Amino acid sequence: MDYKKSAAEILRTIGGKENIISAAHCATRLRLVIADNAKVDKPVLENVDVVKGVFEAAGQLQVIIGTGTVNKVYDEFIQLAGVDAASKDDVKAAAANKAPWFKRAIKTIGDIFVPIIPAIVATGLLCGLLGGLTKAFPSMADTHLFTLLDMFSNAALTFLPILIAVSAAKIFGANVYLGAVIGMIMIHPNLINAWSVGDGQGLPVLWSWFGAWNIHATGYQGHVIPVVIAVLLLSVIEKWLHKRVPEMLDLFVTPLVSVLVTGFLTMTVIGPIFSQLETWVLTGAQWLISIPFGIGSFLMGAAYAPTVVAGVHHMYNAIELSMLADSGQNIWMPIATAANVAQGAAALAVGVKTRNKKIKSMALPASLSAFLGITEPAIFGVNLRFVKPLVAGMIGGACGAAVASVTKVYATANGVTGVFGFLITTESFFGYLLTFVVATAVAFVVSWLLYRDKPEDAASAPEAEAPAEPVAVKAGAELDDACVYAPMKGKAIPLSEVPDETFASEVLGKGAAIEPAEGKVVAPAAGVVSTLFDTHHAIGLTLDNGMELLIHIGVNTVELNGEGYEAHIAEDEHFTVGQTLITFDKALIESKGYPTVTPVIITNPDDYESIVQTADGEVDYLDKLLETTKA
Repeated sequence: MDYKKSAAEILRTIGGKENIISAAHCATRLRLVIADNAKVDKPVLENVDVVKGVFEAAGQLQVIIGTGTVNKVYDEFIQLAGVDAASKDDVKAAAANKAPWFKRAIKTIGDIFVPIIPAIVATGLLCGLLGGLTKAFPSMADTHLFTLLDMFSNAALTFLPILIAVSAAKIFGANVYLGAVIGMIMIHPNLINAWSVGDGQGLPVLWSWFGAWNIHATGYQGHVIPVVIAVLLLSVIEKWLHKRVPEMLDLFVTPLVSVLVTGFLTMTVIGPIFSQLETWVLTGAQWLISIPFGIGSFLMGAAYAPTVVAGVHHMYNAIELSMLADSGQNIWMPIATAANVAQGAAALAVGVKTRNKKIKSMALPASLSAFLGITEPAIFGVNLRFVKPLVAGMIGGACGAAVASVTKVYATANGVTGVFGFLITTESFFGYLLTFVVATAVAFVVSWLLYRDKPEDAASAPEAEAPAEPVAVKAGAELDDACVYAPMKGKAIPLSEVPDETFASEVLGKGAAIEPAEGKVVAPAAGVVSTLFDTHHAIGLTLDNGMELLIHIGVNTVELNGEGYEAHIAEDEHFTVGQTLITFDKALIESKGYPTVTPVIITNPDDYESIVQTADGEVDYLDKLLETTKA
């Protein structure tokens, strides 16, 4: 096979090297991010000799080629295209850059604020603990120790614009120290502290635009978004100057001009405009939460989990930080807690009620994680999979959020929810406890009433075990070269039922799939490992009888980057029948939201006149799975 010719044909049909943003490959396909998808000639691309299918998913153009061939075509492809070999994470990042502008904006906000959460958590926890201690021991407020600790507890919020500026500079590609300077300018001691400003009357004027618009000499304590916009402007100016200022002058001219221009525009235009816009947003959020009888909070508690599913929940960080900087009271955090623990309670109900040990082993730890503030395992691994528990969690989250609003619960930090949230809600401890209990109880009861095991899940599956010992051929059984034997224990299903178009359409070859009962793959016959992917989620085998097999453990599991997988054999190594090839943590993979259904595919189907699935339902190791007839 002429891999270079095939790569050249693929490159030509996708619009040439100028149309490529990023390129990587997985076990079976090229994963490309294309600048302009309209330049891709799909009908011609699908007719390239090595190409077995083409489709678009997650912002990527995925060209299906097949195991053992895709890596060779890829090597030729990146040489012809003149692009660097990219990892799958690089391709995902490139694809994310092609997402709609609002999704990119929300992701950027999350990237800026998430890194500074530990600083807010540290000082917020201390603030909450001090508040609780001074309530229990009022005289402590007059001690030197309290004065010292109080200084520690408000340091992060006092200098929040600097923290945000440094983080934003890293994200936007500006010099972080210049970013810090912009943050410092915005809270300079020569400016009047924003927290001490009353109605704004009688304040000194910092700048006047034609006598019609006076800018007061007020700092930006309590503001978040103006800092982000200012550093974004700084990055644009700095990059523009780096490209145009001679290298011998760049060190002096670029920082000077960048700070002068950004500082001036920040204090006279960006700051006043965006601080007012931020105030309106914050006022709207507070109004929504304060609607009588907790109606607004009820709606937000119900909507919170879907925003997690959509991946846009990081936008709440900006609102929470604005609340903390403005008043020191984060009234958004209790809503997040209600939503999070409710999803955990819904998953807990599934874990307690189900008779299926596989589901139970996944749901119980996922629910614990949600009670500690990490909801992804519960939402993606359990609740979204069965839908009704997700709805139950939304109902519980809505009820708990309404309670939080009525009882006026607030936190002294952000980034912490669930059980650990008690540490930053000491001044509204009992309200937070009631929020927690109501959200948990309502979600658990509703999920318990709605959830039912499917008929195929009613019989409890064995506990997953993955020993590395070989599996012996059953006594009296003889292996037939015309047959493929099950490399794992579980339930055999047709390829057409695999939730992936590539496998279901049989473009990679014919075969069957197995829903594994435990996390182990064994050799179905003697042979050699032809391909072992570095993520260990897929393995290609060439059997001694000439058959070529691909065993692909799970769907889209390449995205796990090897987490949960362990190989017990190396590429080009010979194996014997029943030898353990790969073990995997089935519960972990499912908790991450990935199906573990495993296609077993004959990748040289042209060598056979017929390939028929003989197993239907439960199969044990080395049970007959497929039967073939040589061409």
